[in-house]
Amino acid sequence: MADRTPGTAGDGDGIRTFPFPVDLSVGGVGIQVGPMGTERLWHADAPLERVHRIDFHVVMLFTEGPVRHMIDFAEYEARAGDLLWIRPGQVHRFSRTCEYRGTVLTMQPGFLPRATVEATGLYRYDLPPLLRPDAPQLAALQAALANLRREYEDTETLPLSLHTSVLRHSLTALLLRLAHLAASSAEAARRQADTTFTLFRDAVEKDFAANHSVSAYADALGYSRRTLVRAVRAATGETPKGFIDKRVVLEAKRLLAHTDLPIGRVGAAVGFPDAANFSKFFQLHTGQTPVAFRTELR
Repeated sequence: MADRTPGTAGDGDGIRTFPFPVDLSVGGVGIQVGPMGTERLWHADAPLERVHRIDFHVVMLFTEGPVRHMIDFAEYEARAGDLLWIRPGQVHRFSRTCEYRGTVLTMQPGFLPRATVEATGLYRYDLPPLLRPDAPQLAALQAALANLRREYEDTETLPLSLHTSVLRHSLTALLLRLAHLAASSAEAARRQADTTFTLFRDAVEKDFAANHSVSAYADALGYSRRTLVRAVRAATGETPKGFIDKRVVLEAKRLLAHTDLPIGRVGAAVGFPDAANFSKFFQLHTGQTPVAFRTELR
């Protein structure tokens, strides 16, 4: 579930989206693995210390910390042994004051087959980006990542087609471990098992810019409003309306942070044709006007 209208680094009306730089990866394959501190290789001309969007996966395994990293306007503090998983379409920002030490993996969407994508939960945006493995899990992840890096850097012993196949298998092994880690918490397992919430979450992700009505979602999914309220509250602790509003606010923040669109056009993009109504909605949920939010970030 990547950005529904992906842009490019030169977009004027959307958040600047930076693609995976295939030409900078070893052998031109769809992944990169290497030490942190070389982020400019895979961000090209991206402003690392400003909010920007990427259309590829990033997994960072830290060997030192703490590191504070912003993902979708939430601050995460990663310690040594922690991982951050940033998915396509999410916006993020590197810290100006923290040193990034460890290994970084970047992966182009489409590098893995669909069955692997589904098994590894590559697009589970409801899962937290920050993962904290215990000692045995960390050792296994480090070994899998080290093996993947060795295969990535070995461009001489196999032809490109076999080299790419080996990378896919090695990457799948790592991602299956990450998926198991992400799903091991009670909250993640509950959300994954809750079909009603999953269908609602996916519907909101698809239609939030045009549909803010809980009843409309319930009707479209074939549930009563009460059933939908119960499922969303069990999975998230909030009401369906609160869940929808949070998603709308997030997209508005993205647009305000990284475009020069007038406030009225930002509002229209998230379902508010009237700029005044959008400003009232945004201030109600954030405590700031859209103008104040944009000014503070910049």
